[in-house]
Amino acid sequence: MFRIKKLFEGTLNLRNPNTQISETYSMIKRLNKLIEPSMPKAKVII
Repeated sequence: MFRIKKLFEGTLNLRNPNTQISETYSMIKRLNKLIEPSMPKAKVII
């Protein structure tokens, strides 16, 4: 949680714990979109 807060706004804006979880998930989705282009493409070998 600390790392996510540091990368984005620094604090969670909403007070309700359930809405904080939703806000955290949206931050993680944005982080994944930033990281995705630099991830190597893997091929499945059967």
